[in-house]
Amino acid sequence: MCTNTACFLRVVVMVVAVAVCAAVTENGRAASTAAEPLSLDACIRIALDKNPANRAAMETFAAAGEAADAARAPYYPDLSLNLGYRRVQTHAFLPSSINFPGITSIIGPVNQWNAGVKASFTLFDSGQRKAEAQSARASHKASAEDAERTRQGIIIAVTEAYYTLLAAQEAKGAAGEHLTRGEDHLRLAGERKAAGAVPQADVMRARVEVANARLSLVRAENAVRIARGNLNRTMGLVPSLALAIKREEQPVTAPGAVDITEAYAHAMSRRPEIRAAGHNITAGENNVKSAKSTFGPKIRAEAGYGWLDSEFLPQDKDWSLGVSVQWPLFSGFAGVHNTARARADLSRKEAEKEQVILNVQQEVWTAYANLTETYESVQAAVVAKADAAESLRLARARYDAGAGTITDLLDTETAMDNAQVTYVQAMYTHYIALAHMKLAVGDL
Repeated sequence: MCTNTACFLRVVVMVVAVAVCAAVTENGRAASTAAEPLSLDACIRIALDKNPANRAAMETFAAAGEAADAARAPYYPDLSLNLGYRRVQTHAFLPSSINFPGITSIIGPVNQWNAGVKASFTLFDSGQRKAEAQSARASHKASAEDAERTRQGIIIAVTEAYYTLLAAQEAKGAAGEHLTRGEDHLRLAGERKAAGAVPQADVMRARVEVANARLSLVRAENAVRIARGNLNRTMGLVPSLALAIKREEQPVTAPGAVDITEAYAHAMSRRPEIRAAGHNITAGENNVKSAKSTFGPKIRAEAGYGWLDSEFLPQDKDWSLGVSVQWPLFSGFAGVHNTARARADLSRKEAEKEQVILNVQQEVWTAYANLTETYESVQAAVVAKADAAESLRLARARYDAGAGTITDLLDTETAMDNAQVTYVQAMYTHYIALAHMKLAVGDL
C-alpha cells in the first residue's frame, strides 16, 4: 500500500513519461518526413491533408449538407411541451337578458396553472417545403463541386511549386558547375600566364568571371529557399521547414496527342465549375417555386392535450383537435416582389453558367496552346543544349592548344550555362503545362 501523496507522484511521473515519449516519437516522425525525399504524389497527399483551404471547403460542404437536412424538417410534425402560470382577472360580457342578483361580470382574480403537449403538422403548403428541400439539396451538390474545385486548385498549386523548386535546384546545380568551371579556367589562365602564353588580362577576365559565378550561385541558393518555402506553404506546412523532393522524369507529351474538340466536350462534362453552375440553376428554379407557393393555401392539423387548474399540479383536462387553413389575400405585394426577385436570380445564375462555359473553353484553349509552346520549347532546348556542349568542348580544346582566347572560352561557357538552364526550365514548364491541361479538362 502507498500513501496518497506517493500514488499521486507516481501518476504524475507516468503521465510526464508518456508525454515525453509521444513528443519524441512525433518529432522523430516529422524529422523523418522532412529528411526523406518527397515525390509529387506525396506532396499532394500532404497538401490535401494539411492545407487549411481544403479543410475549409470540406466544412462548407458539411454545412451545406446540414442545411439540406434542415430543409426537410417541415415534413415532420412539430411537438412542444408547454408549462405556465398566470394570475388572471377579466370581464365577462353577459347578455342583458341574463340578470341574476349576486352574479358579477368580473371573473377573478384567479390563478391559472397549465401543463400540456401541443403538436402540429403541415398537410399541404402549395409545394413550398418540397421546393425548399430540393433547393437545399441542389445547393449541397453545388457545394460538393466547389470543394472539388478547391481540391484541384490545391493540386495544381502544389504541382507548380514542386516543379518550380526542382527547376530552382537544377539552376543552383548549374550555377555551381559554372563556378567550378570558372575556377578551373582561372587556374588554367594563371598557368598559361606564368608560361608567358597569355597576357594578364586573361587572368583578370577569369577572376571577374569567377566572382560573377559566385554571385549567381548565391542568387540561385536564395531562389531555392524561396521555392521551398512556397512549396511548404501550398502543402499547409511552415515555410521554413527543411524538406527534400525527388527528381521525377516524365515523358514529354506532344500536342498532337490531344484532340481539342474532345477536350472541349470532356471539360463540359467534367469541370466542377460547370456542374456547380448547373446545380445552382436547379436551386434557383426551386426558389422560384418556393416564392410562388406563398400565393397558395396552407393546411395544418393541430392538436393539444394537457391540464388547466387554479391550483398547482392542475387536474382538469384541457385538450383540442382541429385543422386550420391559411390563405394569404394581401401581403403588401411581398409575394409578387419575392417571385420576381427569385426569377431575376435564376436568370443571373443561367447567365453565370454561360460565362463559366466560355471561361472553361478559354482555359482549355490556353492550356492547349501552352502545351504546344512548351513542347516545341523542349525540342529546341534539347538541340541548343547539345550544340552548346559541343561548342564548349571545341572552345576548351582551342584554348588549351593556344589557338583560342579566354573571351571565346568564357562566351561559350556562358552559352552552355544558359542552354542548360533553358532546357531545365523548358522541361519543368512543360510538366506544369501538362498539369494545367489536365486541370482544364477536369481530370486533375
